[in-house]
Amino acid sequence: MALILIADDSPTEIYVLQKILEKHGHQVITAEDGEQAIAISQQEQPKLILMDVVMPKLNGFQATRRLSKAVETQDIPIIIVSSKNQETDKLWGLRQGAKGYLGKPVTEEQLISEINKLLD
Repeated sequence: MALILIADDSPTEIYVLQKILEKHGHQVITAEDGEQAIAISQQEQPKLILMDVVMPKLNGFQATRRLSKAVETQDIPIIIVSSKNQETDKLWGLRQGAKGYLGKPVTEEQLISEINKLLD
């Protein structure tokens, strides 16, 4: 299936998302902050990125904006997966270049449905 990057500073959240993705046949790579997410995305060119918002060094909104503006990564769809799920957060995330926004805790059905929409 697809190579998917999970960018999240919570080992528990990474574990939960990784289990869901691997169950559905995806390969997973991970990043612990926004800076790592950008570096890994440039190097590995994942098919999709799941991006947390609250992370050290560079938050998810900043990383999403940089990834969606950079020529080498602008075509990689980003889904923000965050506990910051107010309507203003969602709108801001989408304005930064995200293609989807899911509030935590995310269900397997929500996650896979959103991913399938963007990978098809």
